[in-house]
Amino acid sequence: MRYLSQRFTMPNRMAMAVLNDVGTEELAHLEMVSTIVHQLTRDLSMEEIEKSGFGPYYIDHTVGIWPQAAGGVPFNACEFQSKGDPITDLFENLAAEQKARSTYDNILRVVKDMPEIADPIRFLRAREVVHFQRFGEALRSVQEQLDAKNFYAFNPSFDNPCTASCKKCETMKSEN
Repeated sequence: MRYLSQRFTMPNRMAMAVLNDVGTEELAHLEMVSTIVHQLTRDLSMEEIEKSGFGPYYIDHTVGIWPQAAGGVPFNACEFQSKGDPITDLFENLAAEQKARSTYDNILRVVKDMPEIADPIRFLRAREVVHFQRFGEALRSVQEQLDAKNFYAFNPSFDNPCTASCKKCETMKSEN
């Protein structure tokens, strides 16, 4: 949802398309992870639920799928992280993809002897690497479009330091 929300403030169609494509794909990733969780929990006995530490989750959700972090924090709209500043949002997305890749690495360490889980997780991990690359390309396309070299200090959607203070602009004004 983060990427689909951010696409509206991207300054060019390439960056918008990347956010749209990756956002749509991430919804499919959620479906894959939810399927894995469902398959792992659907036939648990009460003894297995209690022994595995799954009891508190079971009390609230039985074995229904409820998106939450491994520590039990439920998903919420704060995860969207849409700032409206293309540079900020794309850097945020690069970090999110790296964090997801790290999470998949950690899962793979835990499930290394379970190919029915490890194989789809490896696929998802590989997609996070591709998403990171695509966001890097989108960031580059946005940066190349800017008319100032210091693009970290302002929101290019609203602030344009060149028109306010750059010598090139002052020279152009005095020539006219």
